[in-house]
Amino acid sequence: MNAGEQVESRGEDSVRYASLRRNVSVLGSILGDTMAASHGTAFLDKVEKIRLLSKSARAGDDGSWAELGDLLAGLQTEELAPVARAFAQFLNLANIAEQHHGLSRQMDAFNSATRTLTAALEQLRGAGLTDDEVHALVSDLSIELVLTAHPTEITRRSLIHKYEEIDSCLRELELDGLADYERQNVDRRLRELVAQLWHTNEFREHRPTPVDEARWGFAVVENSLWPAVPDFFRRLDDALLRTTGRRLALDAAPVSFSSWMGGDRDGNPFVTGAVTREVLLLGQWQAASLYVDAVDRLVQELSMSDASAALVAAVGAQREPYRALLGELRSRLRIWRDALQARLRGEDGVDEHLIRSPDVLWAPLKLCYDSLCECGMQRIADGRLLDLLRQLRCFGTNLVRMDIRQHSERHTAALSELTRYLGIGDYAQWDEQQRRSWLCTELASRRPLIPGHWEPSEETREVLDCCYAIAEQAPGALACYIISMARQASDVLAVRLLMKATGGDGDALPVAPLFETLDDLDRAPQVMTELIALEAERDALFSSYADREGELQLFHGRGGTIGRGGAPAHDALLSQPPGSLECGLRVTEQGEMIRTKLGLPGLAVKTLALYTSAVLEARTAHPPEPEPEWRAVMDRLADSSCATYRGVVRDDPRFIEYFRQATPEGELAELPLASRPTHRKQGGGIASLRAIPWIFAWMQNRLMLPSWLGAGEALQAEVQRGGGPLLRDMAQRWRFFGTRLSMLEMVYSKTDIRLSAYYDRRLVDAELRPMGEGLRQRLSADIETLL
Repeated sequence: MNAGEQVESRGEDSVRYASLRRNVSVLGSILGDTMAASHGTAFLDKVEKIRLLSKSARAGDDGSWAELGDLLAGLQTEELAPVARAFAQFLNLANIAEQHHGLSRQMDAFNSATRTLTAALEQLRGAGLTDDEVHALVSDLSIELVLTAHPTEITRRSLIHKYEEIDSCLRELELDGLADYERQNVDRRLRELVAQLWHTNEFREHRPTPVDEARWGFAVVENSLWPAVPDFFRRLDDALLRTTGRRLALDAAPVSFSSWMGGDRDGNPFVTGAVTREVLLLGQWQAASLYVDAVDRLVQELSMSDASAALVAAVGAQREPYRALLGELRSRLRIWRDALQARLRGEDGVDEHLIRSPDVLWAPLKLCYDSLCECGMQRIADGRLLDLLRQLRCFGTNLVRMDIRQHSERHTAALSELTRYLGIGDYAQWDEQQRRSWLCTELASRRPLIPGHWEPSEETREVLDCCYAIAEQAPGALACYIISMARQASDVLAVRLLMKATGGDGDALPVAPLFETLDDLDRAPQVMTELIALEAERDALFSSYADREGELQLFHGRGGTIGRGGAPAHDALLSQPPGSLECGLRVTEQGEMIRTKLGLPGLAVKTLALYTSAVLEARTAHPPEPEPEWRAVMDRLADSSCATYRGVVRDDPRFIEYFRQATPEGELAELPLASRPTHRKQGGGIASLRAIPWIFAWMQNRLMLPSWLGAGEALQAEVQRGGGPLLRDMAQRWRFFGTRLSMLEMVYSKTDIRLSAYYDRRLVDAELRPMGEGLRQRLSADIETLL
């Protein structure tokens, strides 16, 4: 690019981001007025001085850094919270403006979901696929987003509502032709909302329960995903029609949603069988309410009289047959909703009114659709009725399917208690072969395994109650059973036996072993091979594995931050091993990322389009298989970085105390952020600390330690071996490695060595400070190596 092109590009960027800067300025100004009205102009002046000093200090001005430190140190105690709130709320407002900008009309030509989908399909055509092949590939899409239990969503629902209202105001200001009084009304509303934010406590007073978290998640589904799904379908349908001349099948379901809400009991003692049942009922009740509203709108609109013979046969001679059929459906839905409400109140005797299959809704809706098409009213059929059919295929009668998640040790402990009671030994002490032999024998047995008079311990009773809850559910309510810390094939067989023993079908619910430690990950191929052989012998669920010639779906548990496996979705998916998306994508959306990526209908549509584009590209791009020398390099890098990481985190006796002094880990644990404890085990030490507080703590002091420790030194060692050219070749030709380096570079750019040192000076004992200084020296050297 020459100088003239660079100037032109900067000019285009200036125009493209003008509205973003304007919105940030407007919201910041309103916040300033709000603070001045609440705390006086002197307070506002102090906040503004802190902002300007921070900006220049970040740019490298040592004098501003020193002056900033003195100013902050001189704040009165009663000023600390308002000053912190001022900057937190400004950043929140700036984030809202940035999020809105990505969805604005101004940016539609650059990054709309329609543009993303159209480009993806055109890329398939450019790769040589025929129209039929493109259509088949899209029709075969299976993208399942799994909403976790929101353990990292720290923002209160009260604040989220206000953020969404601010976004709505910014959307109104985009409209052309607004009268002066209309703009004044929007300005007045913005000022009201910002004032509400300023005077609302950011933190919850009490720790949420698992049911509270589920209600939050269902609100996201109702307010965002429910309207986003038909919008996404329309865009995909239009892009497919333009590209291939054919539309998406009426019953296609390229996207679906599952959830861990109410089912993730790994290390969370508050998720019980009763909670699982309640959350499942809440999801069904929310679905029933949404269907009642949707069908009610159709009853109002479908006033046509022409109908097919099939519809007339269903309702008889009616002046308005569509209204007649849908009116009956609406009544049935209302009875279902009321029955679910009664169940939630603990009432019995309402089961006959429950709808346990989406076919009950699909049949009358499809009959109306076919009739409209047959009578020449395709345009009406493809309106709200089509949207509802799409929503029904996506959300079913459960809104989201639930995953059950439990630690393998809990299954082992339950079976151990049972075998000791039965007098046949201690399951926990048996070797793997003994366990498999006994499990397979019991799975084939027709006699009951659990004695009716047995009184298990509270912990075992809870494991069994979860399995009883599973057995009670209708098909489609549950998605899979996830085993945390899975190590052996027997861990999967144990779950199957527990489900069978409690009255369920031990083979009906897919079981996903989650291999988490390095040793277990290394052994995963061997364990899966053994498991498949065992399942084939039993002619159970995995018999379908052989029929499909070895196709398995990988469940990708990705986090939000880099330290938890996060990366931009498109790059992350294209970095997967070749062929790993052939059976579709199942991926977690965690915590605060749910609101960031799915919290508004426009955001959700863009996210679904992005996943669709990436999956289609990954299935057709055929990335190169890693070269043998690449694998050898990766093995050395992994061994080296792991040794460095453990040498600090596990082996250095100073580390735990340094970590607790240099970061707010203890304070984070006290905040009522989530229902589950910050440690998997009480008294388990740092090894049992969950990833979320571990990552959050290092983010606070800007050292970002878990995301980079060991990586730079491993790269430097490879360079010293003469492997620099090979590393550069890997970065250019291997998407996985290139993305890893890109993410590492992003982490380095977010670190702040000076701020980390300041934390140490203020918080860390003198004898521990050399450890922090050593870590910062490693960081500096690692940055140089990467560059």
